Amino acid sequence: MPLKIVRQDITKMEVDAIVNAANESLLGGGGVDGAIHRAAGEGLVAECRTLGGCKTGKAKLTGAYNLTAKYVIHTVGPIYNDGKHGEKALLESCYRESLALAKEKGCESVAFPLISSGAYGYPKDLALKVAIDMIGEFLLENEMTVYIVIFDKKSYKISEKLFFDIVEYIDDNYVEAYTDRSINRCRLNTGASARSRSLEEKFDSFIECMSIATEDDLKAKIEQLDESFSQMLLRKIDEKGMTDTECYKKANIDRKLFSKIRSDVHYRPSKPTAIAFAIALELSIYETEDMLRKAGYALSRSNKFDIIIEYFISKGNYNIYEINEALFAFDQSLLGA
Repeated sequence: MPLKIVRQDITKMEVDAIVNAANESLLGGGGVDGAIHRAAGEGLVAECRTLGGCKTGKAKLTGAYNLTAKYVIHTVGPIYNDGKHGEKALLESCYRESLALAKEKGCESVAFPLISSGAYGYPKDLALKVAIDMIGEFLLENEMTVYIVIFDKKSYKISEKLFFDIVEYIDDNYVEAYTDRSINRCRLNTGASARSRSLEEKFDSFIECMSIATEDDLKAKIEQLDESFSQMLLRKIDEKGMTDTECYKKANIDRKLFSKIRSDVHYRPSKPTAIAFAIALELSIYETEDMLRKAGYALSRSNKFDIIIEYFISKGNYNIYEINEALFAFDQSLLGA
């Protein structure tokens, strides 16, 4: 099951369990904690009084009372000082303990706020990275839908360096003509090495090269015309030595959706789903474009979503959760989920 980042009020999430960023008393407070207690009603604080509080990094479970969820998992995040007093380990423990409780109760879905990123002062980009890493690690071994719930944009922040690197990459590439690579190859072949030839000779050489490239491309397309997206995906999984489970989990794809793709040779996925599988398989940009063509899509320099995907592939970063962090920051569709 996938990890999803959503902008929503966590008290309105229709999931099996919501996670409360609580204080050690468990008796309510400000921010998310106060909002959950108000929405749940007096029954929640009454049950919390019987629990004897909760230590930082630990988690305890109660009923959800007036909430649509079945359970509330209360976890106490660390107060951030300078990052040198075990804050990261304690925050990791919050996610680990909360997910363990959700699994123990048989939850199929759970929603987290960004723990400690409010009044407790944990830097939002670092808090987000811990959340993504810990949830991603859990999902590689377990079946569950996990949400990171962001109330507003101020509550969400990716690494400043990553943000500005992507902005720069978009600025450099956005709305430029997406030059066909066969043309680029021909320009190289008819450029510097042909400077001594006349302009007419260069032009004839360029046209000849284009004809050969087009003919070769056409032959390749005809040879692979009978291979569908589903067939290519399964072939690539075998070539990479992966199991089906490893692939759909790395792609942040639901098992049921993967089963549909596997069983239907003519299945046409959405573009984000097709790209998610390309990321999971760690395909090059050329292989990614080939896989997209099987599904009837292409990458475009006039689309910010596509440019961000190209950025990560060019950097050799195939962590789908980190890619989704960036896509969410730029208000783009997420991969897989």
